[in-house]
Amino acid sequence: MEEFTREKIIEILKDDSQNDWLFSLADKVRKEYVGDEVHLRGLIEFSNICKCTCQYCGLRCANKTIERYRIEPEDIIDLAKMAVDIGYKTIVLQSGEDNFYDTDKMCKIIENIKKFDVAITLGIGEKTYEQYKAYRDAGADRFLLRIETTDKNLYEKMHPHMSFDNRLRCLKDLKSLGFEVGTGCLVGLPGQTIESLADDILFFKEIEADMIGIGPFISHPQTPLKDADNGNFILALKVMALVRIIMKNINIPATTAMETLHENGRLIALQSGANVVMPNVTSTEYRAKYEIYPGKICINDEPSKCRGCIEGKIKSIGRSISQNYGFRGKKQR
Repeated sequence: MEEFTREKIIEILKDDSQNDWLFSLADKVRKEYVGDEVHLRGLIEFSNICKCTCQYCGLRCANKTIERYRIEPEDIIDLAKMAVDIGYKTIVLQSGEDNFYDTDKMCKIIENIKKFDVAITLGIGEKTYEQYKAYRDAGADRFLLRIETTDKNLYEKMHPHMSFDNRLRCLKDLKSLGFEVGTGCLVGLPGQTIESLADDILFFKEIEADMIGIGPFISHPQTPLKDADNGNFILALKVMALVRIIMKNINIPATTAMETLHENGRLIALQSGANVVMPNVTSTEYRAKYEIYPGKICINDEPSKCRGCIEGKIKSIGRSISQNYGFRGKKQR
């Protein structure tokens, strides 16, 4: 297979005449390196309270129109048990950067969910090395922390009061502690260039990330970027396909943001390199309130219905549902 240099990546991202070839190759690489099984991961969005002011996110602390919530630790554990009972082998715990869930609270949640014999993924933001180590010791397996953009100037413009270098430190700490590390980028941020997207892809390879989530930027009416154009679905798909071709055996989710922009976005992503779907298992009373971007799908569906629906769709394209924990490159434990 030809080498994908920075120049080659930029050329492909700019040239839509190569799209069919690109998506077909990504699907072929996916089949060869991770097979036809799709990993379903039950997502619990347990708090929409966030101390950050990210310019694109509806959960930003400056948004005063959102109804805030926190799910109590016992109820998070109960939601995880329900998810396990309907067949999930991985639980994803995601929230805004909410300091209410201190290290002790999070570790107790992790320890109790781990008793259900599942893999645990955390997506709870920037923490200290000591906090990450405590989560790992408590039984957490994976951590999702998207870089969003590797353009340092753009990153710091999009994330006021945050440090690009600290984001890198977090990813390095997570890797050193033995987490499977997930990161990714937003495609279509105002001010982003094709060249910086190519740098994002090469960055994912450089840090040897285990999971990459690619999502199109979707403007939220209660953010400073409310008047910005949404990202392009096809460009996001191309970035995702290139990540599959270059990194081969990693896990790549078909993100819900893809489906917000395109009716069959997740299925198209699964046929263009993705091998993971994360159905929402949060109580329906909270889902609409976790509005990172508007137009999120499935906000009123019960968890069992969500799972049945996505299973049917996955089987309709000739793929099967994995019954294992879904570690990178078929590694199990």
